[in-house]
Amino acid sequence: MYNRKIFSNNLRLITVPQLGTKAVTVLVLIGAGSKYETRKLNGISHFLEHMMFKGTKKRPTSLAIAGTLDKVGGVYNAFTGKELTGYFAKVQARHFDLALDWVSDILLHSQIRTVDLNRERGVILEELNMYRDAPMQHIGDCWENLLYGDQPAGWDIIGTKENIKTFQRNQFLDYLNSYYLAPNIVIGVAGDIKAISDLEERIETAFRGIGEGLIEAKSEVKEFQEEPKSLIQFKETDQSHLYLGVRGYSQQDEKRYAQELLATLLGGNMSSRLFDSIREKNGLAYYVQTRAETYTDTGFLATRAGVRNDKASMAIKLILQEYGRIKKEGVKEKEIVQAKEYIKGTFLLSLESSEAIINYYAQRELLKEDFLTPQEFCSRIDQVTKEEVDQVARDIFQNKNLNLALIGPYHQKDFKEILIS
Repeated sequence: MYNRKIFSNNLRLITVPQLGTKAVTVLVLIGAGSKYETRKLNGISHFLEHMMFKGTKKRPTSLAIAGTLDKVGGVYNAFTGKELTGYFAKVQARHFDLALDWVSDILLHSQIRTVDLNRERGVILEELNMYRDAPMQHIGDCWENLLYGDQPAGWDIIGTKENIKTFQRNQFLDYLNSYYLAPNIVIGVAGDIKAISDLEERIETAFRGIGEGLIEAKSEVKEFQEEPKSLIQFKETDQSHLYLGVRGYSQQDEKRYAQELLATLLGGNMSSRLFDSIREKNGLAYYVQTRAETYTDTGFLATRAGVRNDKASMAIKLILQEYGRIKKEGVKEKEIVQAKEYIKGTFLLSLESSEAIINYYAQRELLKEDFLTPQEFCSRIDQVTKEEVDQVARDIFQNKNLNLALIGPYHQKDFKEILIS
């Protein structure tokens, strides 16, 4: 059971009490991420997230920020995505007031000092270098760059080196005043909260003074494709890392549930079709996984794998063969049943912690996704039919919709014939 409260300034609060836990999580989600940026501001959402841990008037240093929750064994962090930014603190329930004060303090009173800004540039540049040196992770950024190109949806969340080196304090303050506003924020609290009296009043008091105003909408994503596309990033590696897939459905499309089932039975677990084909039968990869990603306005289904360099072509062909086979022959009823049980099982297990359950509810509130309880989500998965999954496979697995992103010792033209055949 969850509770929803909208304060007079349109700040939203979601609370989820949990039994059998002594912890409580306080989460703040802001509707701001890389999809809300311009080219000159690409990376500012992520950089700002870092700056929130550098000092407030009450806690003037990064050490004071960290020490506040370290001294009670708290867990805290932040994250930036394409469509949102989040900050959270998880503590024993008896330290709820401390966690609430900490989260509201960094959100409302971070000083964004120039001296900290200049120091943090080096940290973020090294973070960027770390990603670029990790092709297993970086290939995901390459995939979305290929899919969406030179528009916010296709830009890296971390931004460009040029922007990271040149951001100025006034740009951060302008960004804060544009997006860190009450109507664009969801506060979430979950865990052992039944004993916390006047919780709503405490939340309202802690976030009093937060800005109000209208939020500028993010840019509309433009999608257009008439033939297979590829993005091959040459790199001397011991293993080629690839994403191979198609455009799919967004969070607003009912077909996304069938798309999730399709991804699961293709490559969602160790008994899936592609895991069996790529790893077990042919020994081409240690990891192989198919995932369905849904944003508010776009979506995709793609298989990722890391394979021996001289086996990259073979792996690509096997993935394409499975896509073609499932499009032509459809799925088996047994596969649908297994995929449904897998999705429901892993989903419910993933929500056992207070930070996971409040993330689930708060993100749906922020992104205006269907507000389904976990039980309602499982029921919706059960309603998907074999015919719906078959239709999704026929719709999305079109040759013209194919996209391949790969990092390895190859060149742009090397896989062209495979994709168009």
